[in-house]
Amino acid sequence: MHCLTNTVVQNFTANGLLSFGASPIMATNPVEAKEIASLADAVLINIGTLQSIEVEAMEIAGKIANDKGLPVVFDPVGVKASNLRQTVTNDLLEKIQFTAIKGNPGEMAFLAGEEIATKGVDSEDASLAQLKNIAEKIAGKYRTIAVITGEQDVISDGERTVINDVGHGMLTCITGSGCLLGALIGAALTVEGDTLEAVQAIVRFYCESAELAMTNTVVNGPGTFQMSFLDELSK
Repeated sequence: MHCLTNTVVQNFTANGLLSFGASPIMATNPVEAKEIASLADAVLINIGTLQSIEVEAMEIAGKIANDKGLPVVFDPVGVKASNLRQTVTNDLLEKIQFTAIKGNPGEMAFLAGEEIATKGVDSEDASLAQLKNIAEKIAGKYRTIAVITGEQDVISDGERTVINDVGHGMLTCITGSGCLLGALIGAALTVEGDTLEAVQAIVRFYCESAELAMTNTVVNGPGTFQMSFLDELSK
């Protein structure tokens, strides 16, 4: 899987994909983006730590994936935080057809043209009805699977909307938990079948793995949770 993701989470994302059974490559140079994307089964685009050279690679990889009919996942990390992120996001959404778009309530609300209070890259609480509306709007507008992560995850293809209500709050205590989920969604979409069902299944598996990780007696905080969580993803 070709992961054009942010520098903060590359190691954790790679280890999470390996635990799940996927084969990641973190290539962000546009010179090789066409070759790498052509060899991949899926592409992840995550704008967490934007560099101009990476944006070019994202566009190339996304277009190659579209040409080959490969799944492309978009994670608009912190899109409301700066004009640069908003401009890049709008350009990517215009140039690339994304199979799935995953984000927290604030990020996804921005894409839907709705308003939810945010603090940095995180967002404040929103009602489940609001989140369902936002997911359905994004899915319909961009012809994609919309995934809104939070205490309850909302997944929609515009016509069908499902709720995931399992998981554990410790996921919010480790950097990159949402970014890894985006990568795993990409991996899950490489399997033939109903795309909504594939995304729902991987989100549930991810969250159940977090719950199981917390039952491990060695877990006494975020550090030990992260190790136990990676172990659960491999089972």
